[in-house]
Amino acid sequence: MPSARDLPSVDEVLRTIGIIDGVPRRLIANEIRRVLAERREVLQKGEEPDSLPIQEQVRLRIRALLEPSLRRVINATGVVLHTNLGRAPLPEFQPLTGYTNLEYDIESGKRGKRDSHIARLLEALLKRPGIVVNNNAAAVYLVLRELAKGGEVIVSRGELIEIGDGFRIPDIMLESGALLREVGTTNRTRIEDYEQAMSERTRLILRVHRSNFHLSGFTERPSLQQLAQLGRKSGIPVYEDLGSGCLTDPRRAGIEEPVVGESLKAGVNLVSFSGDKLLGGPQAGIIAGDGALVARIRRNPMYRAFRVDKLILQSLETTLHFALQEDWGRIPALRMIMTPVSELRARAERLCAQLESSIYCVRETASLIGGGSTPEQTLPTCVIEAKVPNAAQFERHLRAASTPVIARVEQGAVRIDLRTVLEEEETELVAALKGAEACLER
Repeated sequence: MPSARDLPSVDEVLRTIGIIDGVPRRLIANEIRRVLAERREVLQKGEEPDSLPIQEQVRLRIRALLEPSLRRVINATGVVLHTNLGRAPLPEFQPLTGYTNLEYDIESGKRGKRDSHIARLLEALLKRPGIVVNNNAAAVYLVLRELAKGGEVIVSRGELIEIGDGFRIPDIMLESGALLREVGTTNRTRIEDYEQAMSERTRLILRVHRSNFHLSGFTERPSLQQLAQLGRKSGIPVYEDLGSGCLTDPRRAGIEEPVVGESLKAGVNLVSFSGDKLLGGPQAGIIAGDGALVARIRRNPMYRAFRVDKLILQSLETTLHFALQEDWGRIPALRMIMTPVSELRARAERLCAQLESSIYCVRETASLIGGGSTPEQTLPTCVIEAKVPNAAQFERHLRAASTPVIARVEQGAVRIDLRTVLEEEETELVAALKGAEACLER
């Protein structure tokens, strides 16, 4: 086995590789150093180094660096708001190139505010002023920091949830400088619990939507109307962290999920919600409610740290325009949720006929909405099921397609759920399935 002393120098490898079109010599040298350092470490441990020649390994590294890492994939899992796949698929919009009037008032010729592009739409939709930050966790932090720093926030023990990637509501509250005052029990909290916890230190009453789990059985919690009434009586604002942020009534699709407008009508002073869940837009956190409170939050110095850029604003503006027109079919996530199973079955049968293979069949099952919303609620769906000897291998071949197909493996079969496959992706999907089947036959 070679030793670390046998490794060539950077210049020797550089001469062997020569010129790579369009790649600066400095970048090639840097990757050579990385590869040599890794091999040196392996050899010093007494382990066997990679059998691939150093120059080939460097070429592969450079090729990988120059290829886009963020890629379009076909979501065939049936999970509409798939956290790992970017949550809500974005409505089509053409990103503006060059300069924009991001913070410029064209009419007056003076400096403007970037949130003016979204504020008018939020007020038209919610009948309340609103602002936008980069996600709902930032929205929660900002509200608590401005309205409750150094004071107490009353919240039910049954609402102290953990959201994605290990972020917990109590931790966000702690970082904001607000003090947590827990009331009630995990499964039962009454309005009297909130009343008894009120003191001169109380700054906010917080209601958190249980967006990623469901409590059932012997449970109780006060209505929003009761909390709003308590807030008015005591002069303490009531803030609801809605999480998923549904603007239209989801009950038409058989889903139980709070609607933003209904929370505001119930009398809560502030709400916040995500842009990339049931709103169907880009990642963002929206704060809306009483004008004086929204203005205070916007003046907080941390607002600038959490503000969104021009691409997010443009994408969000597009989504809100569709919502304002109630053109829900133009918002892909909502269109997927509202698609009837009969339409999915017809698509599945048509694609099965194109595949011309005995390994496929159409099966009815269920889809998840996912992405921190609608816990334990499913939608009826139709899948194309591939019965193959090695489901895991078949699924890997789908992921290796030119446009990766992300499917699910259940009960020893690969399932392609068409609820989350866009119609314009069907040609690519069929090609990927045929390619995966051909690989199995080799």
